[in-house]
Order: sequence, then C-alpha cells, then structure tokens
Amino acid sequence: MTTILIIDDERPIRSSLRDILEYEDYKVLDVDNGFDGLNILKKEKIDLVLCDIKMNKMDGMEVLTEAQGICDTPFIMISGHGNIETAVEAARKGAFDFLEKPLDLNRLLITVRNALEKGVLVKETKVLKKKVSKTKEILGESPTISLIKETIERVAPTEARVLITGENGSGKELVAHWLHEKSARASAPLIEVNCAAIPSELIESELFGHEKGSFTSAVKQRIGKFEQASGGTLFLDEIGDMSLSAQAKVLRALQENKITRVGGEKEIDVNVRVIAATNKDLLKEIEDGNFRMDLYHRLSVILIHVPSLKERAADIPIIASSFCEEICGGYNTPTKEITEGAMRALQSLPWTGNIRELRNMIERLIILSDKKITEREVGLYANPSNNNITAANNTSSKTGQILDFDKFESFQDFKDYAEKEFINFKLDKNGWNVSKTADDIGIQRSHLYHKIEKFGLKRTE
Repeated sequence: MTTILIIDDERPIRSSLRDILEYEDYKVLDVDNGFDGLNILKKEKIDLVLCDIKMNKMDGMEVLTEAQGICDTPFIMISGHGNIETAVEAARKGAFDFLEKPLDLNRLLITVRNALEKGVLVKETKVLKKKVSKTKEILGESPTISLIKETIERVAPTEARVLITGENGSGKELVAHWLHEKSARASAPLIEVNCAAIPSELIESELFGHEKGSFTSAVKQRIGKFEQASGGTLFLDEIGDMSLSAQAKVLRALQENKITRVGGEKEIDVNVRVIAATNKDLLKEIEDGNFRMDLYHRLSVILIHVPSLKERAADIPIIASSFCEEICGGYNTPTKEITEGAMRALQSLPWTGNIRELRNMIERLIILSDKKITEREVGLYANPSNNNITAANNTSSKTGQILDFDKFESFQDFKDYAEKEFINFKLDKNGWNVSKTADDIGIQRSHLYHKIEKFGLKRTE
C-alpha cells in the first residue's frame, strides 16, 4: 500500500488531509514537526511527503533540504503564506510541487497522484540504469578492496599496462572494466579476449586477424581483436593459457604498436592499452618454460592482486545484500531479508568459486527460501560442498521443500535437471574453465560445449 507522510504543526490540517487521503486508500502517517518527520523517513519506506513550510522547531524548507540526503521521496510543500518566491525556492530545493492553503481538494489529489507516478518512474529508472550499466560497482570496504579502488583511481588515467592476478571468480574482470571506465579511453571500445577459451591454433587469428585464404577455413578477411580495440582497451583474460607463439607476437605488438595479420605481409599500426589477467602464478610458469619473461615484464607495469572471497569474508554481508537486492529486483519480487545468523553462516563457507559462486548461491537462496533467508536455509541450500541434488536426497523426506519431484513429467526430465545442475556447479567451481571442467567430469570439451548450449548455461560475475 502507498504510504504518505504528513508533516504539519496544525492538527486540523493533518486531520483533514488524513481523512481525504485515507478515503483514497492511501496509508497515512502524520507528525507535527520536522525532526519526527525526518526520523520516520530514515526508518520507514515513505512514497510521498506533504510538508508545511511555516512550522515551529524546524522550517519546512530545512526538512526538505535534510531529506535530500536521506531518500528520494518526492515532497509537496504546502503553506498558508505562499507567494511566487516561496514556490520558486521550494522547486529549486527539489520539491515536486507547491500548494497554497486553503487546499483545493481536486488539485491536491491530482498533485498527489502525479508526484507518486514520478516517484515510481524515478525508482524504475534507477533499476533500469543498474541493469544496463556496463560496469557494476566493486563492492566491499575491506582494506584490500579499498587499496584496489585507490589503485584504480591512480592508474586508470595513465597509459600504464596492468596485470591483474587472482583466483577464478574473484572479480578480475570487474577491475579491468573499471580501469577502462575511468581512463581517457572510456569512450572507445573495451575488447575482451578469454585466452583459455580459444584453441591454441586459433588464438593468433583471434588476436591479429587473418587474410582471406591464409588457411583452409579462412574464406574471407578477418579483423583481429587488436585492430578492433585500437583507440581503446584490450583485455586479455587468462593470459597464462596463451601459447608461446602467440606470446611472441603479442610482445612485438606491445613493443612496436604494430601487428601483422595471419597470412598477411602488411604491418598495421594499432593504438591499444593492454590489460591482462590470470589465475596462474606467472613467475612459476616462467620457470616451467610456459610463459615468456620479457612479456611478463611488459605486461606487469602495474600489478593488482584481487583477493579471494575467503580472504575478505568481512565484505560478504555487503556483497550478499547487493546481490539479493539485484536478483529480487530482476524477479520483480520484494527484497528478502538475510538474517545475521545467515550472514555469519555465509561468511564461514569456503567459497572456492569466490564472487561468482556467492551470487549463484544467493539466487538459489532467494528462490528456495521463504520471506527471510535464515541460517537454516544456508545450511540446506547454500553449502558449496553439496549440490542441490545431494541436499535433496538427504533432507527432502524431512522437509519436503527442497526438490519437488512432481514437477518432472518423466525420468528424462529429471536426468536433464540433474545434469544441468551438476555441470553448472562444476563450471562455477572451476571458474568456467571449460577444459578443466571437461577433464574433471570425464567428457570431451566439445561435448561439454554442446551441453552448455543445450541447457542455456551462462557465466555470471
């Protein structure tokens, strides 16, 4: 129900407004001073405020100004001593409208309706902006995350190359996005290449492009990622998986700012800032002969290490609450409360899949829990050491809430469900490294790609 707050020091005015608005099926709260009104705005969800200007203790304009820092609730200012100057000042300070006493009933109701519609539009706009935003916020207040944010602010405006290290799912890609967003190249493209997902025989063509006829399937000329990113940023994710021959060409491109397409002879100038990321220890890879030392030094002008989620467990409540709000908004349902006990339980888990795993777990908890996410739900649904099927087998007879077998019309439907959940879990656990996942579960990589396409599985951050 829509809630309207009335702030006015005249009881007859408050009573009249309450009668009118309650008759229109609005929930009404009223106070006789600005201090109490501001306290209500801090504690409760208010959709609209009707505020008198001339009041004892605290002037209505002061209330309006203070409220701007608390919420986005629209204000309608009312006064028995109004003039054009007062109306202009109220509008300048952010009021939706200004009404003079005695209030005209029709104008009051029309203004209230318009203000409420504006409030809904403002909220919807914020939700849509979050959905279409290219770059999500880096969540957390731990010392390591604060240092990363500070480093981004300092490094992003420069042309320095950055090497980002950290476990799968820890947020390396997000750091790369912010380095681009805060750079002078933000208006140009950010081109991403996952070196682990591209077969070694195709990586050079992917990066540098190829000429028509340069190899059997090269039926036309192809522009590579270096050219596509010219003027912008090239993000080489999982660079530790790049072949040595491709590493040599990348090194030349970084040294000379020139590339040559596969099968071509012409040198092409490129203006690219390279940001690289890896979950491997590149110094160890150098010792083992799998990575070039000269390329490492070219890439690592600035080193940023993203800690695992377990290393910054203090940030889990902030991240979990944000995911909960985002996911519930996507489902168009009220945001579920995560209790303190549930938060502590989440903080105690190992989180081998880091941020990506946490987001998936929060989505699972939202779907399977009731109005609140409690410690019990975390124990049942979000323990990374168990998948949904195992939990269902162990506890469905006691709770009857985890897995509804009636929803499966055939044994094949259940097998598809179990297979999808199992593959999704393994992919998340391995940070969507398809090769590693295929080895872990004992199938060919091409077969796994087919399963991913069949079940519509997608990598989430």
